[in-house]
Amino acid sequence: MKFGICNEIFQGWSLEQAFARAASAGYDLVEIAPFTIAKSVSHLSASERVRIREAAAGAGIGIAGLHWVLVQAEGMYLTHTDAVVRQKTSSYFVDLVNCCADLGGNRIIVGSPKQRNLLDGVSYQQAWELARETFGDSVKCAEDRGVVICFEPLSPAETDFVNTAEEGIRFAREFQSPAMSVILDVKAMCSEQKPIPQIIKESTGAFEYFHANDRNLRGPGFGDVDFVPIVQALREAKYDGVVSVEVFHFEEGPERIADESIAYLKRVFGS
Repeated sequence: MKFGICNEIFQGWSLEQAFARAASAGYDLVEIAPFTIAKSVSHLSASERVRIREAAAGAGIGIAGLHWVLVQAEGMYLTHTDAVVRQKTSSYFVDLVNCCADLGGNRIIVGSPKQRNLLDGVSYQQAWELARETFGDSVKCAEDRGVVICFEPLSPAETDFVNTAEEGIRFAREFQSPAMSVILDVKAMCSEQKPIPQIIKESTGAFEYFHANDRNLRGPGFGDVDFVPIVQALREAKYDGVVSVEVFHFEEGPERIADESIAYLKRVFGS
């Protein structure tokens, strides 16, 4: 098991500082939110991609991939009825795949609730077909670049499109490609009726990434979610990928969030 952390936790820090601090805390990987390095990855030069990749290597840490991929990327929408909007979004996902691979990452986490909500007059099934069309080109590109796009089921409080792991897996499987999968996120799974260990068990072999956080939107160990049965379920599912810390409240500060989150994870994982 490898442990990762999302770079936006280190608000106001340079990437070099974030890489070094994450490595010193004991993380194996950093997950990058593109909006922290560019308004659009399409504008991130080849030389800058090399610089970021080398900076991570120099700090002794890897880059897991990208998440929060449509923040500040204007005019994108996964389920829009306008073909021009969908084509723009489709092309941007190809750019994201190439950027991820260029940085040395191999996972793209797609949450983006505001860019997938059902528009007025659009049925769930229609949105499903539109989203599937939008991802088509990027999935093919991901196959070529060794990247996996991980669609993220999110709570009904965040979106009305794909709220459960079961739905997410069904969506990903329609592509019949190893480059399209799902991510399981503890905070999101807290909104389901099923216990989290059961969700993990039922998702065995069908998810490619894991976000560790709490229902209170803070880090693992900062709330009442018990990770012991979650860890057991991950082991039973033979998941050996990345467990990455993602939080949404930063009051504790980046250093405390980073240090206490990994200390808790290593304790419950017995590492």
